[in-house]
Amino acid sequence: MTHPLPSAPRPVEGEQVVPGSKSETNRALVLAALADGPSTLTGALESRDSALMIAALRRLGVTIDPVGETLVVRPPERFRGARDIDCGLAGTVMRFVPPIALLAEGTSSFVGDPHASERPMGPLLDGLRQLGATLTGDALPFTMTPPATPHGTANIDASSSSQFVSGLLLIGARLPTGLTLRHTGDRLPSRPHIDMTTSMLREVGVSVAELDDRTWQVSPGRIAARDLTIEPDLTNAAVFLAAAAVTGGSVTVPGWPARSLQPGALILDIVERMGAQVTRGRRSATVTGVGPLAGLDVDLTTASELTPVVAALGALAEGRTTIRGVAHIRGHETDRIAALVAELRRLGAEAEETADGLTLAGAGELRPAVLHTYADHRMVHFAALLALRVPGIAVTDLECVSKTMPHFARDWASLVRA
Repeated sequence: MTHPLPSAPRPVEGEQVVPGSKSETNRALVLAALADGPSTLTGALESRDSALMIAALRRLGVTIDPVGETLVVRPPERFRGARDIDCGLAGTVMRFVPPIALLAEGTSSFVGDPHASERPMGPLLDGLRQLGATLTGDALPFTMTPPATPHGTANIDASSSSQFVSGLLLIGARLPTGLTLRHTGDRLPSRPHIDMTTSMLREVGVSVAELDDRTWQVSPGRIAARDLTIEPDLTNAAVFLAAAAVTGGSVTVPGWPARSLQPGALILDIVERMGAQVTRGRRSATVTGVGPLAGLDVDLTTASELTPVVAALGALAEGRTTIRGVAHIRGHETDRIAALVAELRRLGAEAEETADGLTLAGAGELRPAVLHTYADHRMVHFAALLALRVPGIAVTDLECVSKTMPHFARDWASLVRA
């Protein structure tokens, strides 16, 4: 079954409310589960990834109750082990929950979607072994038995995912001697996501010292319960703002923070560099398309989740676009570099993989096609953006957008046809 995507015969105009940040929601849920009392989260994302996180934490003994538009999270006196904790295809679940299970009484096992075993897990599991855990396997599915007393030092290569660092930092204060964590690899992707983790830890009273650009020291101590309002997901907002840029329209996202640690905020600088007009309000951001877009050479090391949207923008722009610094997205929901190049070529675009990204020629004659989404929500965003200018594009799977934005198809159609 295929799913046609709407084209835009006229400029896309309107306002789009974007649900809460997936990255912030799942970090907030973990910190609330580790806290010294009940916490309330407002604006938490409702999606498959956040539902998987909630279900996993409940399996470990955490009480999470929806109350109106909030979530009330009550941590247990002691985490309990659980069998077959489902991680789906969610990186934050498979990399943040096993460290919590290190603190549990009893053995836990973890499973996931069919493609979950292809996502990198080795460095995290190596770190858990160094902290004293006994593990079977180096990828999903695996089983872990926690030690009687966890250790406090780990050295891991987080070149393939910053989530390995974040997952261990989140539990550092709960270890008897705290945690000293060192990254041993040559590169560290998505550094802003680690900055988000350390910032959120400090906001709940945890002492985190960055000894150098690859070493963190978390002091042992309490994690304070607190009430938190989640920011809109700026990466999910990117495709809506990009719609204005490629159609000569104007789209506003309300609730845009004046300052944010979310890497998705970089989309405003990118579309501005490509030729769109950006207006930053007190609590909003607006993108207006004012003419043809120009290709660009951009390093997305810190904001690799934007790669599919930027690739679509590049295909609709004039000139060549080169995306660098994203080699690690080969281990995301799918090999995103290979997937993007394959689907761009399916449309008739000239595109090539590089060692750390891709390069493509824009403003060519693109043809209608049924694009494969590889169970990857970001590939739907990529296809939806291209379909605005290339009537007749459809996708093989639309349901995968439920990972971070279950109502994407409805919201997208409403905005495009407004």
